[in-house]
Amino acid sequence: MIIGMERTGPPLTGNERETLRAYLDYHRATLAWKCEGLDDEQLRRTSTPPSALSLLGLVRHMGEVERQWFRRVMGGEEVPHLWSDTRDFQAAYDASGATRAEAFGAWQEEVAHARRVEAAAESLEVTAYVPSWKEEVSLRLVMLHLIHEYARHNGHADLLREAIDGATGA
Repeated sequence: MIIGMERTGPPLTGNERETLRAYLDYHRATLAWKCEGLDDEQLRRTSTPPSALSLLGLVRHMGEVERQWFRRVMGGEEVPHLWSDTRDFQAAYDASGATRAEAFGAWQEEVAHARRVEAAAESLEVTAYVPSWKEEVSLRLVMLHLIHEYARHNGHADLLREAIDGATGA
């Protein structure tokens, strides 16, 4: 398991921020768990053609998503995309030449940064401007959006993992 990605269930009681943080970390850890024990070739194995979707592609994509929301939106940083010179979010899915070390390293770095941003925020009411939406969004919405994004892609990861070695599990 990746350091800081222990998969523990969210609390049954707790305040809103603790609960959002726990659900987000649970989904992050679920993606790491779905990739556990696989080599680079297995992690790069794609789903049904013409899709380029793979477990490693999902890890790369989620690194890009974390970077977008916590560096660019919440942090106001002007940083390049991790895997595209043309600001193409879809480029992350093409993991055909990627390695576990490269993808997981970048993802882990973005998750660690996101955790620092969230922890430093005064409240869930902190807002930032999203240029593509032309709207302000709260940290609460960002955390909920990432929970949604991870949950959706973890469903893909379930199917990809089962196709690789038959492993299943919630």
